[in-house]
Amino acid sequence: MPTAPDSADPLRPAKRGGRMSELASVEETAVWLEVNGRPAVTWMCTPELLEELAVGWLHGEGYIDRVEEVQLRPCATDLGFWAHVPDERLAVVQAEGRRPVLASGCGAVSTFLAEPSTVEGRPLRGLPPPPERLRALFKALFARGERYKDTGGIHAAALVEVGDPPPEPDQSLVAHAEDIGRHNAVDKSIGGALLAGRQIAGLGLLVTGRISAELAFKAARAGLDWVATPSVPSTLAVEIARRSGMTLVGRAVSGTPHLHGAGSPDHA
Repeated sequence: MPTAPDSADPLRPAKRGGRMSELASVEETAVWLEVNGRPAVTWMCTPELLEELAVGWLHGEGYIDRVEEVQLRPCATDLGFWAHVPDERLAVVQAEGRRPVLASGCGAVSTFLAEPSTVEGRPLRGLPPPPERLRALFKALFARGERYKDTGGIHAAALVEVGDPPPEPDQSLVAHAEDIGRHNAVDKSIGGALLAGRQIAGLGLLVTGRISAELAFKAARAGLDWVATPSVPSTLAVEIARRSGMTLVGRAVSGTPHLHGAGSPDHA
């Protein structure tokens, strides 16, 4: 698996009065992926969990459903991967006619976005936990964030197993990742679960940034029941959630979280 270029040991800045040091910075590196011999994507990302990133992205874009469907080979001299997926899966993705767009990410983020009308209609998948449980889950997510503690400037995501009875909040986080990009953090979480052989359909997702259309597509393709954020979802994300039977939770750590999509009170 590729690693980041050689560098000095990272300096963990001291906290000053509850704030991070002015020396704090967040790692950012370009990592490329080719699929069946053609360039597919270059991520600007935090250079760790890169295999998880590649597998999660391939799953979220519809190239694979299982790890066994991809042959992933890292480049020995550069930060990148060559992936080979079944030709029929590649044809399905290409047939969706996705439009190149400048996504609503941090910085200039290019992506290929499918139309919301291509999302398969489904009934309600499952409701998120009650507000107090969501706040406890986000507290556990923030507690795991080593880079967040150091810099205060990074996103996190985690897949959540609710269970009946539910496990302790920290034990409910079955796959966790941090990255400068919220989409990357989601891909790393999903990829980590797939590589570990975990069933991801029916799980929930915590993410620290807003829920965009691209992120909602990833969650819908993964079969997740719900996605929660301390921020808000976009209107396109809500439309995708309605069509796919998914529920989005905005302002999830506030006193009055808001349900959107299939699980919202006004959903027909």
